[in-house]
Amino acid sequence: MSFQPRRVLLISATIGEGHNATARAVEEAARRVWPGCEVVWLDALRIMGRWVPRAFNWIYVTNVESTPWLYDFFYDALWRYRWFATASRRFVGAWCGPLLRREIRRLAPDLIVSTYPLGTAGLDWMRRRGGLDVPVSAVVSDFSPHPFWVYPEADLHYVMSEASLRAMRRAEPDAVGAVSVPPVRSRFQPRDRATARAEFGFPATGFTALVACGALSFGAVERAVDAALRAPGLARVLVVCGRNEAVRERLLARGDPRVVPLGWVDDMPGLMACSDAVITNAGGATALEALACGRAVVMFEPIAGHGRANAELMADAGLAELCPEEAQLTATLRRWVADPQEVGEREERALKHCRAAEFDEQVAALADLPRHRGRRPLRAQDAFFVYATTPEVSQQTGAILQLEPSLASTHQWSEHLAARIREHAPRLPMLTRRLTRRTGRRPQWIADASVDPVEHLSSRELRPEHDPEAFISEFFSTPVRTDRPPWELRLLHDPATGRATLLAKMHHALGDGLAVTGTLLRLLCDGPHPTPHSAAAGRTGQVREVLRGLIGLATSAGSPSRAWTGRSTPARSFGHLALPAVRVRAHARDHGVTSSALLIGLVAEALHRSLGEKRTGALFRVMVPRTARTGRSGAGLDAPGNHTRTLSVDLPVGPMPLVWRIRAVADALAEPDHSGQPEAAGAVLAGLGLLPAPLHAWVVRRIYGHRFFNAVVSVMPGRRRAAHINGSRLSRVLPVLSLADGVGVAIGAIGWGEEFGFGVTTDPGLAPEAHVLAGHLREAFDELRERR
Repeated sequence: MSFQPRRVLLISATIGEGHNATARAVEEAARRVWPGCEVVWLDALRIMGRWVPRAFNWIYVTNVESTPWLYDFFYDALWRYRWFATASRRFVGAWCGPLLRREIRRLAPDLIVSTYPLGTAGLDWMRRRGGLDVPVSAVVSDFSPHPFWVYPEADLHYVMSEASLRAMRRAEPDAVGAVSVPPVRSRFQPRDRATARAEFGFPATGFTALVACGALSFGAVERAVDAALRAPGLARVLVVCGRNEAVRERLLARGDPRVVPLGWVDDMPGLMACSDAVITNAGGATALEALACGRAVVMFEPIAGHGRANAELMADAGLAELCPEEAQLTATLRRWVADPQEVGEREERALKHCRAAEFDEQVAALADLPRHRGRRPLRAQDAFFVYATTPEVSQQTGAILQLEPSLASTHQWSEHLAARIREHAPRLPMLTRRLTRRTGRRPQWIADASVDPVEHLSSRELRPEHDPEAFISEFFSTPVRTDRPPWELRLLHDPATGRATLLAKMHHALGDGLAVTGTLLRLLCDGPHPTPHSAAAGRTGQVREVLRGLIGLATSAGSPSRAWTGRSTPARSFGHLALPAVRVRAHARDHGVTSSALLIGLVAEALHRSLGEKRTGALFRVMVPRTARTGRSGAGLDAPGNHTRTLSVDLPVGPMPLVWRIRAVADALAEPDHSGQPEAAGAVLAGLGLLPAPLHAWVVRRIYGHRFFNAVVSVMPGRRRAAHINGSRLSRVLPVLSLADGVGVAIGAIGWGEEFGFGVTTDPGLAPEAHVLAGHLREAFDELRERR
């Protein structure tokens, strides 16, 4: 069953009535397929400023009627110069996006549909900044989707024909599109011609042409009337002047009984039913409505820019006759008056095109769209981990998920996980993009749906002779593949005990530990997973704090100890343990420290006990990542990417009582916070992105390694609420951190349910086996418990 949106947001604009007409068609279909849903509208031009609608309408009309050469020049430049199209779209997106973001946060829609290109530009701007995680689609009512119409961050563009789909891909290769039937209201459908004429008071016989050039009725309306009247046998010309009273008055002044000038018409479907042919000049909503009514369409003297392109594509598709000059219009109508069969064939072709699908079903599909992310350079914070990768040290982060025993077999587990992955993975941005390297430029993410997401899952049934730790070590020692979205899962299932363990790893450029955990929850866990809303973005720190932190970072450069550092080897050792969360929090309260400080204090004690003769100094420098996913960062709890600030902390590893060590660690952790170091570290990482890519890579390789620190230690916030996978409770999460170049130890901890899970990674060529450190951690905790 498809998702039922509670609120649908339509983004349109009043520039003529074409965009609004398309939006009304979407609204009508939405109310039919989702009874009870709320449909709200936003006018993109009004959002951009009170003066904007009038100014843009004036510019549009002036360009079309007075300076068509200028509009042609702009339109051709969009196609000819990709940099110009990109710059124009980014400018409009940066203008509209922040204003649109405020309204979208207020309305909190579950689905957004745009029928106006500048509104889509604003949505693209929001999506690029991680602030829009609901389905976003655009309905392109023009037959030719020019570069201003299509955007790589929209989840789907509905276009009007296969030729339109090809044009869309030329305009934006990263855009996703599909062919839609004409997006018109259900009123626009074939009706009996004689009955319609009787309702309007027209004679039942005689060939009738309808001239309709949109709500503004601009272009060659009067020349179209003159050319039509020259066709022998044509009985009458109906002219819809819309809001253009000047054109209507001039036509009335002619006094020709064959010309019927009309103002604003409420029953356009009925008027189209009266006609034998519809003459128009833009290829937008009017042409689509005529096709839906099963009428032969003529594109006469198409307006500049997109109008000409629309007319050419409609003609190529056999859905319109293109008549650039008056003589051609006269000849076409003469032929059609003399040959009703040709008109009938064109009517059948129009109806076949409009009945290729059901518009209601196409609108219903919008609620279930997988998220699409266009090609984009990595953020500086994410590219950091691409540049930090070496042949010996792969930068990947992961987790071991342990579940309580169940009666499910290995096959049932595999089938359940495969179904869950196939359903959820396409909606998760971290799991649908591939990393690509570019010589001399920053790496890019590219949306890649070419691989079945189930191919990222493997399974192993454990037998009595198997050692689960060997499978864990082999899985995390192997670098994740980067020729596809860089993530992998492995199921280890022991049928004898019913225990299932899930191993997960992702390239560190995809995200930090919280992003990995949050994505795994949404991918695998039972129950609904509400879409998290990103918090408001803000300043990452006061200038004074950043400057003070930069000074602190500069004065702390260099490692005070060479213990467990050197030349990395490919070998890896993994260890893990779990501590009861209630006891950890109780000990933290007893000693007046935070749980994080207590756990890092235990790490310091384990380091003290493991270093032995390698304890060349009293201090052991560690990098401690801390999350920046706060209300000021603009990053949701499981938003893709790395949103951390790193502290450089000197842990006391010399001889001292355990309780003193914990207190000393708490003081050491607090001092960088007071000095502004977290803000400074974040500013440095972001600032590195301003460097040319080769220089950025060189700096990263120089600073992220054994010259500056001895180990990586991270304590991540988790969750206490129970989660289930395939009905089994997820009882334990053990993080698996990557090493840095030349650094022998990485230790991670996360609070999950009733436990704090530890994961230890070491390079045995530089540091002890991971189980040794894990054992010392356990001993230190037990000693703390005995002293209580």
